[in-house]
Amino acid sequence: MKTTGTPAPLPAESGAVLAKEDLPPAPPTREKKEGTVLNVFSHGVLVLWAFMVVLPLLWAVMTSFKDDRSIFSSPWSLPDSLHFDNWSRAWTQANMSDYFLNTVLVVGGSLVGTLVLGSMAAYVLARFDFPGNRFIYYLFIGGMSFPIMLALVPLFYVVNNMGLLNTLHGLILVYIAYSLPFTVFFLTAFFRTLPTSVAEAAFVDGASHSRTFFQIMLPMAKPGLISVGIFNFLGQWNQYMLPTVLNTDPDKRVLTQGLVQLAVSQGYKGDWSGLFAGLVMAMLPVLAAYVIFQRQVVQGLTAGALK
Repeated sequence: MKTTGTPAPLPAESGAVLAKEDLPPAPPTREKKEGTVLNVFSHGVLVLWAFMVVLPLLWAVMTSFKDDRSIFSSPWSLPDSLHFDNWSRAWTQANMSDYFLNTVLVVGGSLVGTLVLGSMAAYVLARFDFPGNRFIYYLFIGGMSFPIMLALVPLFYVVNNMGLLNTLHGLILVYIAYSLPFTVFFLTAFFRTLPTSVAEAAFVDGASHSRTFFQIMLPMAKPGLISVGIFNFLGQWNQYMLPTVLNTDPDKRVLTQGLVQLAVSQGYKGDWSGLFAGLVMAMLPVLAAYVIFQRQVVQGLTAGALK
């Protein structure tokens, strides 16, 4: 018997319908390839950026344990031995201990004052409607765009007339005023993301506005407070222009002023190892603060987007 080579009828001709799993796989789309290339490129840029940031920090830490001869003869090699006397010499002879204490007092006081006053102002602007609300809010926004260089001369005379020149508490007040605009701007947006039902329940139970704020709303805003606190800490710890103009007393210098003085004096003495030790001393608190609170910083920055 002779068979014919007639092909089987197509599904469209026979009226049959193919199941979804019987269909041939779709070819990969161009968008998926472009997304993969973009991810590889972005990760490569991040790795390069991390290398550029971390390498100078590690080199400074490594150099702080070398002697002066090794710094110039083999700058990229590991120290032959750990010279801890560099740190002790910078801490005692270069008065880094006094500068460090002054900085802790100024930054600690200004950070507490900034967070307390800024959170109170931001809560009122975010939760209460009153005449002039938006005007006050935009005044704080305008303070962020005002260059500090233009305010140095009038600020000097204002602080001098108040009798606060060359004082730590005068510098604390200036730091608070300098950091309030950004703090209010950041926390106002954060307080708007918090649920109002919790505050309304507290009012129904008879809680006052101050008790509701300090015992209920402020703990709920902890991620935002930590985030803006880290940013203010970085800015106030590294502040150089304001203390240079408003704090000329050698006994009340802060760490940035002390580092400049150390660089000038050690440059003539040739004590480069002591200079690098002082630099690492000023750098470690900032790195430690960010490493400890990095998760809270990310939570505070993304809280508004997630809600």
